[in-house]
Amino acid sequence: MGSEASGSKNYVLITADGHAGASIRDYKPYLAKQFHDEFEVWAKDFYDPWADFDKDLADTDDVGLRLGVSSASSAYNWESKERVTILEGQGVVAEVIFPNTVPPFYPSGAVTAPSPTNAEEYRRLWAGVQAHNRWMVDFCNDAPGRRAGLAQVFLTNLDDAIAEVKWAKEQGLAGVIVPADHQCSIVNLYERRLDPFWKACSDYGMPVHRHSAGVGPPETDETGPAAIALGVYETQMFFQRTLPHLMIGGVFERFPELQFVMTETGCAWIPAELNRLDWSVKLGSQKGQIAYPLYHRAVENMTKLPSEHWHKNMHVAPSLAVRKDLDVRYDLGVDRILWGNDYPHHEGSFPYNKLAVRLLFHDIPEDEVRAMTSLNAAKLYGFDLDMLQKVADRVGPSVEEVATPVAPHELPDVSFSHTVGEAVAARRALAA
Repeated sequence: MGSEASGSKNYVLITADGHAGASIRDYKPYLAKQFHDEFEVWAKDFYDPWADFDKDLADTDDVGLRLGVSSASSAYNWESKERVTILEGQGVVAEVIFPNTVPPFYPSGAVTAPSPTNAEEYRRLWAGVQAHNRWMVDFCNDAPGRRAGLAQVFLTNLDDAIAEVKWAKEQGLAGVIVPADHQCSIVNLYERRLDPFWKACSDYGMPVHRHSAGVGPPETDETGPAAIALGVYETQMFFQRTLPHLMIGGVFERFPELQFVMTETGCAWIPAELNRLDWSVKLGSQKGQIAYPLYHRAVENMTKLPSEHWHKNMHVAPSLAVRKDLDVRYDLGVDRILWGNDYPHHEGSFPYNKLAVRLLFHDIPEDEVRAMTSLNAAKLYGFDLDMLQKVADRVGPSVEEVATPVAPHELPDVSFSHTVGEAVAARRALAA
């Protein structure tokens, strides 16, 4: 990993939540040849139902800056050299990369589509995912040492998933992303059938990720506009299922070296949830407690409480962070938190990244800022901090810059960024 950055050197900003993918046509060379004819038929008539969702955004004229659900067509996803230049302009030197665009045969972008629900969907979508993973290897190799790509898998066919984990490790990818829950396709992580997959990820040292996603279908005449609104409203509810599934499901009891990362979720809710889980385990293990008949077979042989597993096995990348998310850092462990900017999604911090970093970290001790913005990610994904420090010395924010509170006049009039938007709303409330 290299020596840790220290002293007055600029911060090495590593975003633990970037998004990228190829344009539709550029996936074809990475797709297995037996699917090329099917690809041509699919690509000819494909239309992303989310594509025009955010055309009327009020705070930007940048046509490439889109909300996550409608960002699959943005060239920011695949323009490799331009991406490096843009991120450096924001003070960012490296990134962990999640999928974002429309792999072959997908019904919409990777952050809105459910996982396959039948054998024929799986056959086609798995071919598309493999094409994306192979594209990701080349994309990461375009910027050596500065991109940690993640391989996307489904948990439908474990032989396929395990083989892909092995392939991804051999190709230099940094981890694996499993499907998010969706109204159209629930993926239960507690099922014992998944143990061979967890074992493979643990044995290969591949961190497993779950990223928040649009959990509802696009609007149709049948669903009406509530489909989109409820998909947004229920995103956090669906995502929060991850934590009890892993904990009560005993995944870390069976695979104590497995590392799991929850990405693009706030983290202020996690301490209370861990407390609830701890008490569920404690009470569920005690005869005479009302929880015992329902819980005891799952929890009575656990050697660690969920909160203890959290501090050993789990990480969170609250890439849409607001200040309350960092206020719980001592409860969660500073070493468990990974900063992210959600590039190129509009709800992330681009193009106000340096402003967002100051809003979040201006009064936090330097060693903690370094942990959350670089050291934790470097340890988990193997980034070389010595190499990245040389880039950060040229483009990264200084310690003094980050420690400077943001003055009201520095804020934009309006911002869809969660981090910056919170500050804009607070300023507006004070002026009212």
